[in-house]
Amino acid sequence: MDSISPNDGRLPALLDRLFDEPIERFTLPNGLTVILKEDFSNKLSSVQLWVKTGSLHEGPMLGSGLSHFLEHMLFKGTPTRPGGEMSRQVQAAGGGVNAYTTFDRTVYYIDGLSEQTELAVELLADAAFNSVLSEEDTAKERDVILREIDMGLDDPDRQVSRALFEAAYREHPYRQPVIGHRELFEKVTREQLFDYYKIRYVPDNMTLVVVGHIDTPALREAIEKHFGPASRGGGVNPFVPVEPRQLAMREDNRYGDVNICRGGLAFKIPGLEHVDAPGLDLLASILGVGHSSIFWRQLRDEKKLVHHIDTSCWNPGSGGLFWVSYVCDPEKRAAVHEAILIEVQKAAREGIGENQLRKARRQALAGEINTRKTMSGQASRLGLAEVVVGDLGYPRRYFSRLNNVEPRILEELAGRYLVADGLTAVSLNSTPPTPTSTRLKGISRENENFQERTLGNGARLIFQRDSRHPKINLRLVALGGPLYEEPHLRGITALLATLLIRDSIKRCASEVAELIEGVGGSMSEFAGNNSFGLGFETMSGDTEILLDLFEQALLASNFQQETFELEREAQIASIKEDEDEIVSFGKKRLRQLFFGDHPFHIDAYGVEKTLNTIGLSELERLRSKLLVGSNVVVSVVGDFQPDLLLPSIEEVLEKLPSGPFAPSKIVFDEPKKSDCFEEILPRQQAVVFQAYPDSGVKGKDFYHGELLSELFSEMSGRLFTRVRDERGMAYFVGANRITGIHNGMFYLCAGTRPDCCPEMNSEFDAEISRVVAGEVGEEELLRCQTRLKAAKRMGLQTIGARGMRAALNTLYGLKVNDWEDYDKRIDSIDVHDLAVFARSRLAPEKCVGLIVKP
Repeated sequence: MDSISPNDGRLPALLDRLFDEPIERFTLPNGLTVILKEDFSNKLSSVQLWVKTGSLHEGPMLGSGLSHFLEHMLFKGTPTRPGGEMSRQVQAAGGGVNAYTTFDRTVYYIDGLSEQTELAVELLADAAFNSVLSEEDTAKERDVILREIDMGLDDPDRQVSRALFEAAYREHPYRQPVIGHRELFEKVTREQLFDYYKIRYVPDNMTLVVVGHIDTPALREAIEKHFGPASRGGGVNPFVPVEPRQLAMREDNRYGDVNICRGGLAFKIPGLEHVDAPGLDLLASILGVGHSSIFWRQLRDEKKLVHHIDTSCWNPGSGGLFWVSYVCDPEKRAAVHEAILIEVQKAAREGIGENQLRKARRQALAGEINTRKTMSGQASRLGLAEVVVGDLGYPRRYFSRLNNVEPRILEELAGRYLVADGLTAVSLNSTPPTPTSTRLKGISRENENFQERTLGNGARLIFQRDSRHPKINLRLVALGGPLYEEPHLRGITALLATLLIRDSIKRCASEVAELIEGVGGSMSEFAGNNSFGLGFETMSGDTEILLDLFEQALLASNFQQETFELEREAQIASIKEDEDEIVSFGKKRLRQLFFGDHPFHIDAYGVEKTLNTIGLSELERLRSKLLVGSNVVVSVVGDFQPDLLLPSIEEVLEKLPSGPFAPSKIVFDEPKKSDCFEEILPRQQAVVFQAYPDSGVKGKDFYHGELLSELFSEMSGRLFTRVRDERGMAYFVGANRITGIHNGMFYLCAGTRPDCCPEMNSEFDAEISRVVAGEVGEEELLRCQTRLKAAKRMGLQTIGARGMRAALNTLYGLKVNDWEDYDKRIDSIDVHDLAVFARSRLAPEKCVGLIVKP
């Protein structure tokens, strides 16, 4: 492994290793660009088709959402694969198909098992060149997208983003929403959509990227076979006007039915290819990425002006935005705006320190490594370099430039770009204010199994080596959450998890953040229905820092009143954000109705009333109660030497108190009352829920519920096809679970038009009745089983995901490497088993229904 000093801000040796990857790039005679990369670390592949067309290429129909409409239609059928056959084939092969549209591109990707790579290539080629786009499907999908447009109008974050682009751009198509304006979208005809499809979806306007466990010569033949017959297009791109120079600050403060203020400030900057782009990314990182950033420390920790603040550069084309987003209390918006500008001016005037620059370089490198953890991530990076920038060597060139950036350059960039004349400020507020002025060498084998050690005080340590990337993930989990909280202290476990990684005896919260982010690492916390925990990840050369931060969090966290109040307010702000979003609002209300007085009736983050009753003494008591040896499991995964690292972790764990820990015995059988409830929320759409009692993770029929959830949610399934594709009633529909160790809640959910709520409930009832009657087809069942097995494999690609899964398995008394038996368990479930589960669990007399509507 490479050992890198945390004081070394420039990392040419590691960069050479990172970008020394054999990639094959070639072009077919018809103009299709193909990029192939072998990675034998997992038997998976990602096949991505990048089409160089997006909302800014719609010409006379700009703002109508043609590109996004076409993305929705592309898998609706071809002459050889009618209807939903294409989606069914992907699902049956264990793959997942998805797509996205943005301003300058539309990307389709199929991630799945490597043995199905050629099928994925064939399906993408068929969809790209042979889609029928029937009148019937066009009409149905139009209704689906109208629901999606309504969702955007209901989503406060999307409203802020849209306001920002409309204000920042006066001429450039960036001002138009990718999804289109409703009044323009409704007028799009099938003929207009088909004409756009035939002009833009041509091989010389496409790039195919494949990464994974592939046979390159065989795959190349398959690509030539399926993509080769398509004819070159030769069309001309529509004219895209140049945005005139902005001469003065622009501001747009909007108001709506929200609980908290969301805002954004943006400055005009050049595009990705510009020589200043790496420096601007570093500046954004220093100013507003992470808890040790300038904005976070000054505006959140010191001045208590924001609950959250973040900075990024968005500049995929010839120009873009240096974007600062924040969440604050409504009355503080003007002060936040002023404080951001003060810090920006200070950076331009006083400059940036070498330590801050070193930290930002490390964060950039860590981010680059993180994107390469999955096949899909690697393929996306290659597609971005080829399609957006036009150079596969861009990442290496980018980091070369980044490593040559000096503090004085950042000072110059701040003074050149972050100026008032180029500023756009927008916000969404609750009430109007009083007027004021103002190729890496991979391993060709599967991952090793986790090994487990139990210490004298009952603490358990599990570990797995994975040397594909120079990273280490260390994770701690313990039982906690609603089942272990007093009723008047709900949300205290989540607050405890947050504070454990803030102030310690050795360092204040800002120094902790500075240390971990200074080496490109990360810390995180989580709190759920049954457990809570901490996560630490660094590069493998930074184990001393990793161990020190872990020990301080576990044994020497030092709760400070100021930090406590700050984090409590941030948790309350997050709750308020959820209440603004209709689906999140509905889920919270559904829990209350379903679970009654059981602790699960409020989620792990509590409610404002209970959080305001919590003090430091209650946190200290909970820490002493939960952080005992027998209640703690620690996982470590990554590129490390067990004989060097594990003894140090054990030494820390052995300092935990010993003694028994009593798991909660609170039980839940089923709701006390079955009924259908309504909630009024002034939004454009409605959301329909049906909830039923469910098994817990230790239940014998837990995997039956997992398979049934997939059946109700899969894109080629009967429910999805019926309500979304055939009837156009809903933009989203599916099933999910709130899971406990011994019991939980299984629920169906759909976003629909307010007038369709009764019909949506009828569709839910009909689908459950179909399962109870044993009418699920064998092909349908096999497709869901294959999809679940593939999803499990894909979900365990990263070291963090595997560490979390294994740690929770151990904590809950399950087999640490339970994924070994996963395929067998899923394959053992038949149609009769699903019928029994649905008959006993999803009975009408056990249903709690909820409709949230205008």
